[in-house]
Amino acid sequence: MVNKILVIDFGSQYSQLIVRRIREIGVYSELVSPDIDINQIRNDKSIKGIIFSGGPNSVYERNAPTIDKQIYKLDIPILGVCYGMQLMAYQNGGKVLSAKHKEYGSTNLYVKKSRLTDKLSSKQLVWMSHGDQVNILPKNFKNFGFSQTCTNAIMGDEENKLYGIQFHPEVRHSINGLKFLRNFIFNICKIEPNWTIKVFIDNQIKEIKNIVGNDKVLCALSGGVDSSVTAAIIAKAVGKNLTCLFVDHGFLRKGESDNVIKTFKNHFDVNFVKVNATDLFLTKLKNITNPEHKRKIIGKEFIAIFEKYASRIQNLKWLAQGTLYTDVIESGTKTAQTIKSHHNVGGLPKNMRLKLIEPLNKLFKDEVRELGRQLGLPETIVARQPFPGPGLAIRIIGSITKEKIKLVQKTDVVLHEEIMRAKLDKNIWQYFTVLPGVKTVGVKGDQRSYEDVIIVRAVTSQDGMTADYARIPYEVLNKISNRIVNEVKGINRVVYDITSKPPGTIEWE
Repeated sequence: MVNKILVIDFGSQYSQLIVRRIREIGVYSELVSPDIDINQIRNDKSIKGIIFSGGPNSVYERNAPTIDKQIYKLDIPILGVCYGMQLMAYQNGGKVLSAKHKEYGSTNLYVKKSRLTDKLSSKQLVWMSHGDQVNILPKNFKNFGFSQTCTNAIMGDEENKLYGIQFHPEVRHSINGLKFLRNFIFNICKIEPNWTIKVFIDNQIKEIKNIVGNDKVLCALSGGVDSSVTAAIIAKAVGKNLTCLFVDHGFLRKGESDNVIKTFKNHFDVNFVKVNATDLFLTKLKNITNPEHKRKIIGKEFIAIFEKYASRIQNLKWLAQGTLYTDVIESGTKTAQTIKSHHNVGGLPKNMRLKLIEPLNKLFKDEVRELGRQLGLPETIVARQPFPGPGLAIRIIGSITKEKIKLVQKTDVVLHEEIMRAKLDKNIWQYFTVLPGVKTVGVKGDQRSYEDVIIVRAVTSQDGMTADYARIPYEVLNKISNRIVNEVKGINRVVYDITSKPPGTIEWE
């Protein structure tokens, strides 16, 4: 049995970072909604600890996220983080008030001895982000830490193994945040690290076999990392009962369609089918400018194509997708807002006839890459930079036309060539061009030009949930700009996006 830590999501967009950090130390973790059935937790003997995440609400507000108080009587250690700490205090008789002095950013924390702070020095640099704080501790709780403006920054009921911390250990700015999590998991929950990608593969193949049985499976294949790894692990489980369907919607990078066909005919011993649907998607997206509408239309049309093809094959009942944990989270949870609807999550129709199977929907991107390597996929597939399912449709702001697609494809080729030539491709998570639909005045050949702007976007990241813009040398940016305005007709200006995530997202739509 793989032991796990359950993370209760109270609305922080980065609750999943807690999950990430726990997995990094070899312990399995999952993110769940606060309305989870307490009996489900009680009956799951693999759950050895629970963490309450942060969140944007105040616990004393009407309709603030909460949880069944019976959770404190399950004899399972609980750690509350920020909002999670305040909720724990509030539900156990403590008082939570709006603080006179809010804390945002790096803060010095002074800690006292406890099992949670074991082997940590008395002064810690942590990341605070709160307007409320615990004013009066609940009965049986003791103070184990404070900052200059927060009297109760760490609290604990050591007898019942209930702890709360006002700071965020999951972010890198909390220098020893991982040590706090380790103390909770190893010292308090008494968990042995036993989760690896190899364990995941073995368990997932067994689960797929049990769920699918002798049914046939259709895999939505784009040629990207996620769908390729999905195809590989399902092929291990069902063999020849898998068919990979590649839909060319016309929003791929230049030459992408041919590369996908070549790759999968060489590396996969499965049924492979290509459908050319360029005209269909262009027609459906004609004059559509709203990005959420674009994503939902693309998702709906993908499913329609899959179901039409599936109807021709006897006993084909399942649709496999390369949905990741980040796709699910960004598409919105019960407590967290929707950042953007991923076409394979928010864009799925409710009356879909095929049953979904998503073997990667509990994994992050870097975990998927490692999974692909262990399944024997070539590095040319697993090391590819992310490419969104809607493709260039969300890199063209506003309405989509064939002419606009060609502009983005051509500029993207130049960008890729120069990044590769400068040997920067291994250090940049993702790089691409965006057509914002803005024209500017320029001068070409002593003549006035009035042409489109191209935006270059390049970011560094570990998992895609947070990112920073890549520090591309000026001389490389200069080559990229010169080549684009000289080689791509219709472009007279190139700008570089230097926005991190947050506040921006990696894609523009």
